[in-house]
Amino acid sequence: MTAQSSKTVLSLDSEAVFSLKDGINFKRSPDDGKCYIIYKENGELKACKNQCKHQGGLFIKDIEDLDGSFSWPIDYFQAEEHLTSSDVVMMDEGGLQLVEVIVWDPWLADPQDPQELQEGEVTVTYLTHACMELQLGGKKMIFDPWLTGPAFARGWWLLHEPPADSMERLCMADLIYISHMHPDHLSYPTLKSLSATRPDVPIYVGDTSRPVFWMLEKRQVQLTNINIDEHLRFMILKDEVHPEMDTCIIVEYKGHMILNTVDCTRPNYGRLPHNVDLMMSDFAGGASGFPMTFSGGKYTESWKVDFIKNERKKLMNYKAQLVKSLQPKIYCPFAGYFVEAHPSDRYIKETNTKNNADELNALIKKSAPGITTWTPKPGAVLDLALALMSPSRKAITDPPSGTNIYKDSWDFDLYVDELNRAITAEIFKHKSWIQFYYIWAGFKNYNLVVRVIETDEDFIPIDNGYNYLVDFMDLSFPTQRPAREHPYEEIKTRIGVMRHVVKNGLLWDDLYIGFQNRLSREPDVYHHRFWNHFQTELPVAGPDWDLFLQQVSSYQRSAEPQGIQTESGSASTLY
Repeated sequence: MTAQSSKTVLSLDSEAVFSLKDGINFKRSPDDGKCYIIYKENGELKACKNQCKHQGGLFIKDIEDLDGSFSWPIDYFQAEEHLTSSDVVMMDEGGLQLVEVIVWDPWLADPQDPQELQEGEVTVTYLTHACMELQLGGKKMIFDPWLTGPAFARGWWLLHEPPADSMERLCMADLIYISHMHPDHLSYPTLKSLSATRPDVPIYVGDTSRPVFWMLEKRQVQLTNINIDEHLRFMILKDEVHPEMDTCIIVEYKGHMILNTVDCTRPNYGRLPHNVDLMMSDFAGGASGFPMTFSGGKYTESWKVDFIKNERKKLMNYKAQLVKSLQPKIYCPFAGYFVEAHPSDRYIKETNTKNNADELNALIKKSAPGITTWTPKPGAVLDLALALMSPSRKAITDPPSGTNIYKDSWDFDLYVDELNRAITAEIFKHKSWIQFYYIWAGFKNYNLVVRVIETDEDFIPIDNGYNYLVDFMDLSFPTQRPAREHPYEEIKTRIGVMRHVVKNGLLWDDLYIGFQNRLSREPDVYHHRFWNHFQTELPVAGPDWDLFLQQVSSYQRSAEPQGIQTESGSASTLY
């Protein structure tokens, strides 16, 4: 196995370092012409490549520099998100060097020559969304089973109807790979059904800092390269953008590789194997509340439509360029087949347009005609041996004629009622839950004031809901906004989902990615540290609400009404 190494990618002498201005500086390497960004703040220097970690495009100095290429104006640049790719080494003479880690290629360790496959020996069956079943000789492996129920609270629902025997297939699997903890990949309703039938099924996850199974009482197996039998092995690799959470997988059987990048935006720091037999990746976009859930300022309906259209186009071009650069023999877009099906989210469904898999495949065929593309249907089967023998041979078996491809009904009430049961939980009868929760969350020493407002289905504040401020500078709960200069965000959120998240200590992805809130902010700036903390870094152990109720004094219990109304009958608040 090859060890990681490093190299100097840019050197500046003392005069060049002295001339750096506060904020963003573009510097180009005279050796290879690559551009780097050096960020100066309070005398400290940080640096990264001039490349967006999310979708690979370049940052440019001004909007006028846009030429239709895959680029962003520099005001999109968020220092806290990007300044991690290069280490700044200060030299004794006052100069500096940017040092970059060179990531090793684990698939080159103990390489295997491809062996001839027999018909039916390796098959790939699409079930739904990101769920694929791989038949690899005598082993069956399933990726990311989301077969029933919603994801992200009640915001995402399956677009495709899984084959009727999908759960049976899952229970018969020799191993299951779960790429990350997002509920469209780690589906609690699906795993609940699985555990009732086969609780001992082997499940494999990556060694991420946020344990994939942090909410499950299951054993976590942390692996990067596993040998299952003499012919089959797989390796799990981290994502550069979200190494704390996202992973991808390379499966190898008899020297034939299947690459599944799942939701990773820069898997393995952008280093991936070329010419794999089958590559799968996400493609659709729309997995964010931005900008659909935002209001005020520039967020008009026309601005949102234009922004979403441009972002989807960028993502489409990026995926096409990535596939072209890696030159897989076969490419399949998946992990994007979800729909905002609940009637209360009709606006999101209509606004949050997504990329079309057939259009992406057509774009790939135009630029790389030698790559075979596959738009999967539930139950469709790809025979890898037939696909590799001859492109003209029929390697894909589609589901029988008349098969229901798209879901037309969902058990809304079953899952929404479960969320709404949190509304009447005992803890919310005592307004001190607010301090207890945010102290548990552990985010402070950041100049941001947030107002949280509980609402009904239509995001209208409700009479018996909480409406409170949190000042994260000192983690206080003021009755009005502080006099100092401060950024401000207002978050309106559906009461059932918010209380479910709070009660169970869940990440705020359910609110943001699940479209369960509406946001406005002054100024219009993304606060990465705040959102990253509440979306990925909340304590693994949930709030101790039993302790909280024990701490509520007898006087408080008797003094507070049994609802959450104040004496005046208005909404209970901290002010």
